[in-house]
Amino acid sequence: MLDVIEEAKAKIKGRGLKLVMPEGGDARIRKAAQVLKEQGLANSLVLQGELPEPQPAQIACVQRVRPKMSASMAAKLLAKPMYFGCSLVAAGEAHACLAGVENPTARVIEAALMTIGLAEGIEVPSSFFLMQWPDRRLIFADCAVNVQPSADHLAAIAIASARSAGKVLGERPRVAMLSFSTHGSAVHPDAEKVERAVALLKSKPIDFDVDGGLQGDAALSSAVAARKLKQTSLVAGKANVLVFPDLDAGNIAYKLMQYLGGAQAIGPVLQGFNKPVSDLSRGATVDDIVSTAALLLSMVPD
Repeated sequence: MLDVIEEAKAKIKGRGLKLVMPEGGDARIRKAAQVLKEQGLANSLVLQGELPEPQPAQIACVQRVRPKMSASMAAKLLAKPMYFGCSLVAAGEAHACLAGVENPTARVIEAALMTIGLAEGIEVPSSFFLMQWPDRRLIFADCAVNVQPSADHLAAIAIASARSAGKVLGERPRVAMLSFSTHGSAVHPDAEKVERAVALLKSKPIDFDVDGGLQGDAALSSAVAARKLKQTSLVAGKANVLVFPDLDAGNIAYKLMQYLGGAQAIGPVLQGFNKPVSDLSRGATVDDIVSTAALLLSMVPD
């Protein structure tokens, strides 16, 4: 099985995509931009030093998301590199924005919300990790943003994750809404929250397969699914997207898979926005930045 990052690089190579990286004061960012250019993967706009004056199109993007904000207030906001960078993506001057080595996740999300805005049908931003083994690839969500998502927010996370999976994995998303209870095998408010999220999803015109609540083994093992489920399922035993019920479960699971399960964990990649924007770990290496950039840019429509 070909490495997803190598697939992503092959997909974007030579397309001339423009990537904004607002944290140009960090040497890792500057080096990653150089690598991306040398490999023909992206032309990076690295923001460093004094910013140019924002263009009317950038100000208009802020005012579209925040109609009550005056043009002067929007211009003041865009004097900050994070907001300026995201506004370039919103205005169509760049294809994606990547940051996080100097800014916390909350600041990256705030800048994206104030400029790019959320995609249609998405109520809350979220994130995913690409978890990769030699013979298997999965999307884990949400492992970095939403601490205690409601049933509505879980449904939004599932929709965003399915869209991400379709772009990243190149296959039909099969979304498992995870729980400690499989199809009501246990009664508890936490399990019922997941069941409500599934019901919400099935009431919408979604273009992916979903099932839940499912325990982890029922989501991933067809043999276990056959024992635990009374009816056939398009997801149980063959899920490629795992949506966790809360941040505790998601964050713990991806780290255990990374350190005990031998998985390569790539992310967190932000999702749910109108255009591609993502976070980086503060401790990201140059290779991490290049890999995340390639994955992010592979989600730009052809």
